[in-house]
Amino acid sequence: MSPLKTSFPKDKMKIVLLENISQSAVDSFKKAGYTQIEQHTGALSGEQLDTVLKEAKVVCVRSKTQLTEEVITKAKKLVAIGCFCIGTNQVDLEAANKAGVCVFNAPFSNTRSVAELVIASAIMLIRKIPDKNRAAHAGEWDKDSTNAHEIRGKRLGVVGYGHIGSQVSILAEAMGLRVFYYDVENKLPLGNAEEISDLKSLIEHCDIITLHVPGTKQTQNLFDKQVLNWFQKGQLLVNMSRGDVVDISALKEALEEKRISGAAVDVFPEEPKNKDEKFSSPLQNISNVILTPHIGGSTEEAQWNIGLDVSSKLIKYIENGASLGSKSIPELSLPKIEDTHRILHIHKNVSGVLSEINSKISKLDVNILGQYLSTNLEVGYVVLDISKSDSLDTLKEFKRIDHTIKVRILY
Repeated sequence: MSPLKTSFPKDKMKIVLLENISQSAVDSFKKAGYTQIEQHTGALSGEQLDTVLKEAKVVCVRSKTQLTEEVITKAKKLVAIGCFCIGTNQVDLEAANKAGVCVFNAPFSNTRSVAELVIASAIMLIRKIPDKNRAAHAGEWDKDSTNAHEIRGKRLGVVGYGHIGSQVSILAEAMGLRVFYYDVENKLPLGNAEEISDLKSLIEHCDIITLHVPGTKQTQNLFDKQVLNWFQKGQLLVNMSRGDVVDISALKEALEEKRISGAAVDVFPEEPKNKDEKFSSPLQNISNVILTPHIGGSTEEAQWNIGLDVSSKLIKYIENGASLGSKSIPELSLPKIEDTHRILHIHKNVSGVLSEINSKISKLDVNILGQYLSTNLEVGYVVLDISKSDSLDTLKEFKRIDHTIKVRILY
């Protein structure tokens, strides 16, 4: 039998990191033996992005680089995508799914950083610090306590009680706030938090509203003019979820009319791709408004943890085929079996494919030591462990199976 040749030798696997991803990710890849690591400090798009991805097996991004269907389709050699952030809105997951490209993210690693900024922003707003800070810089000594309050005893309304929303809830309660939350799914409360069954009641009941919902078609402009009209004078709004969740023009109107007394916004419908692009928002220069450049998770601790988390998932998938945490192909958690060849087969989820796989194995008289299958609506993911003494002609046969998307051998 010929010497084992893996599909993706480590010294030939190109890994592209965009948007100044943490050094912890680079260190993880190098420690695992990968040497072709290409780093870029900013986001890329158009021909420039297509060029760097032409030979890439793995691409790592944060939130700015848009991996559209067109981009994924052109990147023929792409095996996996790492989103070094909470969400995956920047990736066309359907296209990745159909192309058999595994997508990972870090849904937990920066929750504390975002939660801390939410609490800090709420304190700044309720004390009217943005206005007093501006006055002090202009040489004015504004010590007036009118409309400046303690946060203790106030009612915080959390919209979206997921990983970040629940973490905000814990910190808020420790600060003496009463916490209420609304979510489209039933969620068990942490601490003394109380669930409110509809959004309107939550807004009308609370002093501060903080948003922690995903970016979907259902949440786009969730806080439109109608919803913002539910706010009453004295209430505050914090948005550190997604830029298109709030209608910015309607929020500007509500702030100028003093129906909302202050807002902290960290995410925007349109954001600069890098430091060289100018930032512009209708919310600039409005009283008691804090604008931050999408830095909810931008702490050294959070970025370091995200770098470790996502790179670890990517390495496990590349080397073991484990797809636990994938947002595109079906999830599989796999044990490593000694003295085997491991073959990955990603295919369209149609009837008969698994039968054909088993039929070809039977004809080749291959000894199967392990077989794993997981499917979603679009694709199926089969992992086969065959005896090391068996011929790798199995790989060639698998490529001939109808509806095959990707086949590769790991070892």
